[in-house]
Amino acid sequence: MSNETESISQEFLWDKAVELYKSTLTTDSERSQMERHFPQFIYHKQVGSEYLIGVAEELQVDWFSQIYADALENALHMAGLDAAVPVRFTVASSAAIPSVGSFSKTERKKPTFPKPKTKAVIASTLPLHSAYTFENFVQGPSNSFAHAAATAVANGTSGMAYNPLFIYGGTGLGKTHLMEAIGHYVLKRSPDTSVCYITSETFLNEYINAIAAGTMSAFRDRYRKVDILLLDDVQFIVGKKQFQEEFFNTFSFLLLYNKQVVMTSDVAPKNLQGLEERLISRFQQGMVVEIESPSPETRLAILKSKARLLHHLVPDEVLTYIADNIRSHVRALEGALQRVGMFIAANPSISLTTEIARRLLRDYIEEEEQIKDLEISDIIQTVASSFGVTVAGIKSAERTQTLVTPRQLAMFLCRKLTTKSTPAIAEAFDKKHSTILHGASAILKRLETEEDLRKQAEKIVEELGRKPTDLMQN
Repeated sequence: MSNETESISQEFLWDKAVELYKSTLTTDSERSQMERHFPQFIYHKQVGSEYLIGVAEELQVDWFSQIYADALENALHMAGLDAAVPVRFTVASSAAIPSVGSFSKTERKKPTFPKPKTKAVIASTLPLHSAYTFENFVQGPSNSFAHAAATAVANGTSGMAYNPLFIYGGTGLGKTHLMEAIGHYVLKRSPDTSVCYITSETFLNEYINAIAAGTMSAFRDRYRKVDILLLDDVQFIVGKKQFQEEFFNTFSFLLLYNKQVVMTSDVAPKNLQGLEERLISRFQQGMVVEIESPSPETRLAILKSKARLLHHLVPDEVLTYIADNIRSHVRALEGALQRVGMFIAANPSISLTTEIARRLLRDYIEEEEQIKDLEISDIIQTVASSFGVTVAGIKSAERTQTLVTPRQLAMFLCRKLTTKSTPAIAEAFDKKHSTILHGASAILKRLETEEDLRKQAEKIVEELGRKPTDLMQN
């Protein structure tokens, strides 16, 4: 068998195993964890009597082995790997990289490694995804402010006003993409800059290992020498009181010496319950920006951009169908595009139609239907009926308490229960963008302390066809 044929066979085996493993996941958190972790696998290939998965550092070997070794071994055997071949995670070295590509569909090249004397990458840095650049980021009304802030930080023009930069938003909307784009841009412009990209999960585990090994001094020194710290999924430090103390000191040290910190989270700093007040205060002292769910136009632009990158010749009407029906987040769009792309590759003689796409994406569409978007007008009408006021009253400028409470609750529910952008909600209420944000924030504080108001809000949520628990979920 030629090397090229063997490579294709290995890739087919791996892709099939990944699909089998993914089919066993039952929760969004499990799928989200997989989507964070698998791009960190530098290579995967059977070598002798073992199936090796290469990662960047020893800590990842221990961590990923616990989570994935047995599960991936089972999936690979189901996909056709000999049952006697075990899976083993190992630290990749530049001399031992097989030719097989990584998990990411957009990366099939050998990973690059830092030159021995460069400062650009330090020991704890996770590899930056090659596709997560500013050039590949599709802008729209839902993310333009976050993109502008990230660009300013990357260019070094933001000063301390954007330090730290805190980017928050739902799963799969592009937070990590923007963060890593900063790293790519800075390293391209200044290769000697010490850029550290790491997830909070990995950061926490390094801290635990440092305590156990008695190497806290080296741990602190390593992170306090970086020029730019890119910390992903900061919500994972919530509730970890001892670690928060250590992180606060490192964070403060970096800011004191004008080092840039960029963080991402699923929620805004003020909603990170279980986080120390002083950390929340520090997170908010810089620039806090939100990425919202993309509009249909932005979703279509994202699909067209991804299709070009993946060299998929997908008809425009199919892309439009996907954009109209997959609304939850960008990762869902990418998954749907990948599926139709696989169909095109496997069936070159068949023209892909919207009807074929509908059948191919049935499970995606069914999942989307469960979180079907509500209309702003339906929310306003339901709130108005519950409070015994008129829709016109809610949209008016009158500031009596009789109208302020239902108005702010309607604003909050529109942001909570729909994928509409804040500018779109503001237009529907005939209000300014800042008014929507203030109203939603004000009612959230009341919902946390006023039981009667919360019960009324939960009843409204039920009338809208959602679960009462959706009201206060992040």
